[in-house]
Parts: sequence; C-alpha cells; structure tokens
Amino acid sequence: MSLSKSIPIVDVRSPGEFAEGHIPNAINIPIFNDEERAIVGTIYIKKGRLPAIEKGLDIVGPKMAQFVRKAVDVANGQLLIYCWRGGMRSESMAWLFERVDIKCFILQGGYKSYRNYLLEKAGDIPYLIVIEGYTGSGKTDIIHSLNSLGEQTIDLEGLANHKGSVFGGIGQELQPTTQQFQNDIFDKILGFDLSKRVWVEGESQTVGRAFLPDPFWFRMNKTQNIEIQVPLSDRISRLVTEYGTLPEDLMENAISSLIKRLGDLRMNKILQLYHERKLEDVANKLLEYYDQTYQYSRDKYKKKLTEIKLPNDDAMANARIILNRAAQIFQ
Repeated sequence: MSLSKSIPIVDVRSPGEFAEGHIPNAINIPIFNDEERAIVGTIYIKKGRLPAIEKGLDIVGPKMAQFVRKAVDVANGQLLIYCWRGGMRSESMAWLFERVDIKCFILQGGYKSYRNYLLEKAGDIPYLIVIEGYTGSGKTDIIHSLNSLGEQTIDLEGLANHKGSVFGGIGQELQPTTQQFQNDIFDKILGFDLSKRVWVEGESQTVGRAFLPDPFWFRMNKTQNIEIQVPLSDRISRLVTEYGTLPEDLMENAISSLIKRLGDLRMNKILQLYHERKLEDVANKLLEYYDQTYQYSRDKYKKKLTEIKLPNDDAMANARIILNRAAQIFQ
C-alpha cells in the first residue's frame, strides 16, 4: 500500500471513529456525527437499507455546502477519500466533491483495509536494529542522535507520549489510542528505505497503555539487538535529572502503585527516601527492581544480543560507537 504524500487525505467517518484511529495527516470531514451515525445504523438494522439511505440523505442534505467548503479549503485539486470499508460514505462524498472539480480517489477497502495491511506488514523491516539497555541508559537520546546522524529511527516513546515505566506518563501529553500509535509507527515505516538500517529503542509490548503491533513486536525480539551498558552512576544521575523536578504528588502515587511488586517494606522505604529528597537513593532502589524486570524480559524474549560497554551516557558519542559496531554486524 502506497499513500501519496502530495494528495490530501480526507476521512469521512464520524468524529468518534476518527479519534479512535486514522491515517496520519488525514483531515476529518465527517458525513455523519456520532449521534447521526448511530441513528442511521439503527434504522439500517431495524428497517433495512433503503430507509437508512433516506434518513442519511435527510441528514446530509443541509450540510452539503459546508462539506464542499471544507473540501475546497484542503484540496490541491485532488483528494484521497476513505471511510470504514471504502463504500457508500466515501463514494457519496467523492461524488459531491467532484461536482466542484476536485479529482477524487477512494481508498480501496477503506480504513479497514489500511489497518489489515498495517498488521500484516508492520514487521517487514529487514535491517531492524533494537537498542536495548537498563532503565536510565539514555536509549531515547541515542535514537535522537542516530537520527541527527542521518539514520532511520523510530522514537516509540515519543510517538506514545510515554517513557515506558509507571513514571513514564508523568509530565507527558495524553497518550494516543493503540490504533493511532500503531498507525503512526506504520507511517514512519512507509517513509523509510527498507534496504537500509532502521533503529528503534527496546520496549515491552506496551508503552504505557498503547500496544505495539504484534508483527513489529515479534520482529523486535527476533532481530539484532544491541544492549548498551552504561555505568550505574550515570543512570542514576539521568533519572534524578528527568524525574527529580516532577510534581511530588504524582511521583508519590507512582511509587505507591508499585506496592504489589516491591512489597510494603521496600515501597515505604523508597517513599521515605523520596520525602527526605534523597533522590539518588530513590533512583538506586528503584533500579534494583527495574533491572530485575529488564533481565527477565531480555532473557525470555531476546534472541540476538550484542553487548556494548559505554564509558558514560554521552548520547552523541555513544551513537557513533554503536554505528561503528553496526557496520560490523551488517556488512
């Protein structure tokens, strides 16, 4: 599936459907709002297709001029239009827009086809390299440095608006839905030259509440993984810098949420250290837990692991070291 970057994309589904997930950069011009869609759907189920179409026409008629104005505003003479299956909603809007000389293309199979294609192809990345490492190793910063060096990268935490732990959502914007998170990943992949390397940071299958596509997650586990090993002191310093100034009530709630994993004694000790502002000790205690969790996941899932010891957490210097090792891996 190839989506032209030069043709504006219009999603004519309801606002609720659009919010759940849409093709990145698509513009929502809904033929029905959520309530109208429910009304037409109920009539279709109870009375059949023709009464549903008649009700749909009653709803759409007064809004046609509004639809046209919006389409003219976003079109560059052409539009790619989709609904759920590429059926009546997209066909009706395409017919309307063509009346004002906008050349319209309908996405065959609609958004459903797009999602099926995504879930089929999301793992087709021949030269995927995953940067693994313990919490606080600076994997995201290395991903950004690799990108600035001209490498193809996917910043999963950036796309998910979450840093991956119980603390990862503090200070972040609202997370996208799982559908939208997956769509955004796929959009990045579609823009890559897959004959070249693609870098991604190691994550569990969920980043906050957003799930990675299964094929992409399976590919991450089977492909080449580079585990970076950064001195513990640097990792502690990084965590104190990133989390030490965040709202205290949110941090306390996050620590308390670990009670089932840490137990009462360890959790209360960490909370006490946090109240005393002994942040290095807090980070050290939390890393004892997170390091065990990481080791378990690594041993269970990772098949191809290359270890690289790094002298510190200088992201750009470390990116260059990793690039040199990657040149040896993919010759």
